[in-house]
Amino acid sequence: MELSYTNLAEYVIRAREGDSNAFAELYSITYSKIYNYSRHYLRDDFLAQDAVQEIYISALKNLHKLNDPSLFIAWINRIAFHVCFDMSKSRNQGYGEISAEMLEEISEIKSSDATPEDEAFLKDEETRLKAAVEALPPGEREIITLRFYNGMKIDDIVDATGISKSTVKRQLKSALDRLKNRMKD
Repeated sequence: MELSYTNLAEYVIRAREGDSNAFAELYSITYSKIYNYSRHYLRDDFLAQDAVQEIYISALKNLHKLNDPSLFIAWINRIAFHVCFDMSKSRNQGYGEISAEMLEEISEIKSSDATPEDEAFLKDEETRLKAAVEALPPGEREIITLRFYNGMKIDDIVDATGISKSTVKRQLKSALDRLKNRMKD
């Protein structure tokens, strides 16, 4: 069966009216994409399963809040992003380990053949970097977290946040500039 936004909108309308089979159809149509997104974002199969459950429970509870039923896909993607972001944040108690690539890019430290002194210095730089990331404005902090901590590509960030590609690139550049300046101090 070929689906379109119109078909999905019909399922949404029927589900709002209490048709559980219509919501089951929405679930079966979107499950694979939502699960794969959650697994990619959280990098844990079991946590992704928990996220998917929370996403669909939230969608069912808030289906009446969706103003335009034809936008169901974008709406559930947004829910998925927020649920995964919250789960990742609570799991890591902040931003967790910043990627080595980011640390190298910002502080220009090469960690190959590092001595114990180099490793101690690298650890201090990582701590400073975490503090610098936490000091960023919320939008920039989110982009940095998604891009470097979660390893997401720019297009994935655009899809997840609903922000335009140019805004994501601008915020990413601004955040990296701020981090570079802060790390020079």
